[in-house]
Amino acid sequence: MNTFWEERFREEGRIWGDSPSRTAELAIGLFKKAGVSRVLVPGSGYGRNAEAFARAGFEVTGIEISGTAVTLARQGDPDIRYHHGSVLDMPFDDSKYDGMYCFNVLHLFRSGDRAVFLQRCRDQLENGGVLFFVVFSDREPSIGTGRSVEENTFESKPGREVHYYSEADLVSEFQDMEILATGMIEDPEEHGEEGRHTHKLRYIYVRKNGSK
Repeated sequence: MNTFWEERFREEGRIWGDSPSRTAELAIGLFKKAGVSRVLVPGSGYGRNAEAFARAGFEVTGIEISGTAVTLARQGDPDIRYHHGSVLDMPFDDSKYDGMYCFNVLHLFRSGDRAVFLQRCRDQLENGGVLFFVVFSDREPSIGTGRSVEENTFESKPGREVHYYSEADLVSEFQDMEILATGMIEDPEEHGEEGRHTHKLRYIYVRKNGSK
């Protein structure tokens, strides 16, 4: 996975432009209502979503596997802290966060690594803290493209595997947490050879059991 993303960011730079995902805007509103102050963004890329949280007044830390993307991100808001490494190797600091926003990262792993990643997130989340995760849905046009590697998981591009989530599948990943909301959202993008297209994404918003 590291090779795929490093090569992609090296060749395409700020692939998705500077505007944040529509899901970041949704999460920001929910986090404000929940009283979140410190946000961790696993898989932060070159920072387009992390910067949206920083502009909204949150203290933000990002984690990104691509060194090129981290370099690009550090050219932006100097108040955002970025760690270079895999989210599977969390934690990179001793901090606890009361909010986590993760965009289109969880679905890049096979089932065993998804479990490891989610446990690392839980471990760095304060009791009473909230998670907002965004993933490819089973309504994505690309589902079924490429070599099948697990149930509903395909190597859609060389070096990139994608798991396509049903709602029940996504909820099952967070069954030990309080489910606050789930939903679908259409997220338009325009980049590279794919041109303008729209992703059909699922999101889930959950709270870690326990009081803050």
